[in-house]
Amino acid sequence: MEPFFPKKKLGQNFLVNKRIAIAEAVHASGKNVLEIGPGYGILTEELCKRARHVIAVEKDHFIYSVLSAKLKSRNLELIEGDFFDVEKSLDLSEIDIVISNIPYNLSSKTIEWLSYRKREAVLCMQKEFIEHMLASKGSKKYSRLSVYAQLSFSMTKIIDVKKGNFRPMPKVDSAIVYMKPKENTPNIEELQMIGLLMQHKKKKLKNAIADSSKQLGISKERAQELAEKFEKKNERIFKMSPEELLEEARHLIELLKKSS
Repeated sequence: MEPFFPKKKLGQNFLVNKRIAIAEAVHASGKNVLEIGPGYGILTEELCKRARHVIAVEKDHFIYSVLSAKLKSRNLELIEGDFFDVEKSLDLSEIDIVISNIPYNLSSKTIEWLSYRKREAVLCMQKEFIEHMLASKGSKKYSRLSVYAQLSFSMTKIIDVKKGNFRPMPKVDSAIVYMKPKENTPNIEELQMIGLLMQHKKKKLKNAIADSSKQLGISKERAQELAEKFEKKNERIFKMSPEELLEEARHLIELLKKSS
């Protein structure tokens, strides 16, 4: 695969260290696995050795052609296409886990898809992205991503992966994270409300609500009145846990419905 020239626009940085691939693939034992973007196929080969069945979806036509000739495992189903374009036409009902080295530019989209589908996953992504997912309340890296991810998944970072393990070598390091979906996750309306509050994460809850009046469809005066009904109105948004933010978002949604 060395003669191949990766496409920067597709975020192609391919894993070349077999030991890293094995660290991911051990989670595939006896399972039906989905891999998004197999790249050089180094992870795919290790998955096929352990998994019951592997569905690997590759967007790049040249890579797909090479992998079709290179990988001959009976338990491999190799599909050409952009995963987010073709996934609705695939039967993924039997998939137990997603194990992939995700292009950095697809990280957020992949997390959203996993959350919606409630899928278990082992993902290699940009280290800083994972640090934001795992960040504790009050820390500099605590963000909307932290809240969304922690409300949707129980997560454990497995290992850090230095940038030298990829070709071409990216500018930043990566990490591998294990993600198990939680049973009771926020709905779209609740997530949108949390996102609105997190836009003002340095402010107190009452001020965040008041400053969000336009987006809430009410006057600033009305927003200030509603804000006074919150027990934690003087607590700063970024110092509230994901669970606390969900509770406040639900309370705000309830108050808005009552006042409409």
